[in-house]
Amino acid sequence: MKHTQSRAQRPASSATEKRPRSSGAVAARTGITDRWQSWLDHHRQVARESLRRFFATPMASAMTALVIAIALALPAALQLGLANFQRAVAGWDGQPQISVFLNKRAQKAAVDSFAAKLRSDPAIAEVTYISPEAALTEFEQASGLGDLLAGLDANPLPAVLLLRPRDTRDSDKLQRIVENLRGHALSDSVVLDLAWVQRLTQLTELGQRMSAGLALLLALGVILVVVNTIRLHIESRREEILVVKLVGGTNAFVRRPFLYSGLCYGAFGGLLAWCLLLGAVLLLSGPISGLSSSYGSSYTLAGPGLSYFAGLIGGAALLGLLGAWLATSRHLREIEPS
Repeated sequence: MKHTQSRAQRPASSATEKRPRSSGAVAARTGITDRWQSWLDHHRQVARESLRRFFATPMASAMTALVIAIALALPAALQLGLANFQRAVAGWDGQPQISVFLNKRAQKAAVDSFAAKLRSDPAIAEVTYISPEAALTEFEQASGLGDLLAGLDANPLPAVLLLRPRDTRDSDKLQRIVENLRGHALSDSVVLDLAWVQRLTQLTELGQRMSAGLALLLALGVILVVVNTIRLHIESRREEILVVKLVGGTNAFVRRPFLYSGLCYGAFGGLLAWCLLLGAVLLLSGPISGLSSSYGSSYTLAGPGLSYFAGLIGGAALLGLLGAWLATSRHLREIEPS
């Protein structure tokens, strides 16, 4: 009987030995797709939370954004003014030209031969002949002294050759051309209209450099404003940051909401700066149009277009992001759980 029971127990024990043992807790592997989706979800959540916090304190947020807007609007207004100034003078002949006033006793055939010789000169790009009659008519229209000039017995104006040099950047070469023309027998006087072009170019370059310098200075001011604002946000959320770090949150994880806050301050500041520019243009466009029409011009003031819109908002957002990154890099290291 005992022998039978022992034989019956052997298969059971053998089956027990063949049964696979439980390995306990199983470690789940997270794929790259899941990690990427989790990262995107957290960014969306943080962006929404940053916007909610921005509008939760409208007065403080508006004051900070307005300070950023004023700092950005000043160099942008200077740059826009330079662009409008260049548009205003674009209709003028910006190329230096040489005016050769011919001797009144010069014969027409000699003048034509002189003009043909100048046209064949490789240093001269264009030669325009203005007769005494055409010069008088142009002077009457420009001066409004037609009645006075009509009483003159003879035309006091000489014939003129207008020369446009090919190379306008070499002032020494232009001066040599002028000296050669002054030595010609048919020329009575030679004038190089270069001074006003040089002054205009220097004035424009001065304005551009001032605009660039002011933009750099005020961009630094925008960064400092955002740094101070984000520092206050960090101090107000110190306990929350300590709790997050206690449960294993990294500095990158803690930094993310503040980066989005700096992005919001910069973007809304850039939007307000564009609105300030647009308001200034609308305020000044009427008087400027009236002034230009009084001079017989149809010039209108150009406002900030899409390029200014995208540039101000994008640039301000980057400045806000940089300021927030600087603030968090400095102050988050000082907040560590003991």
